[in-house]
Amino acid sequence: MSQAATVSSNNLPYADLPPIVAALFEAKAKKGLSFEAISKAIGRDEIWVAAAFYGQAKMSPDELQAVANVLDIPTASVQSELGSHWWPNRGGLGPMPPTDPVLYRLYESVLVYGHAIKAVVHEKFGDGIMSMIDCKVNVTKKPDPKGDRVVLTFDGKFLPYAKW
Repeated sequence: MSQAATVSSNNLPYADLPPIVAALFEAKAKKGLSFEAISKAIGRDEIWVAAAFYGQAKMSPDELQAVANVLDIPTASVQSELGSHWWPNRGGLGPMPPTDPVLYRLYESVLVYGHAIKAVVHEKFGDGIMSMIDCKVNVTKKPDPKGDRVVLTFDGKFLPYAKW
């Protein structure tokens, strides 16, 4: 499933990311790999690996080497651009509200259900928030006679607000 692929690093969401990110996506496409396949090869979750590709997660030196090996990219190139000197700029990937349909629907879900979810979290846990730092995110496909369903799971640690 080899594909010729190019990613313009001048376009969002890549414009503010190191140029090696485009090479990661190009190598992924060329090898026909999914984020799930890469995640299994490096021992991480597929959502975390995708977040790292989009500059939203920090790979360790071992993870950078593993990704480079899986994608047949020189480890030195990946390390030089995403190594110990580079840190993610989380959350800055495009316009608000989002214009991509999938991202907009996620945004819309918070607009429509955010207050209800917040109220239920407070009822069940108390005054606090769900951590996005200590959080696992999963996407699964659920067959349904009316059309396949997307199941998103956010499994975040509850952090109560401190009192002083």
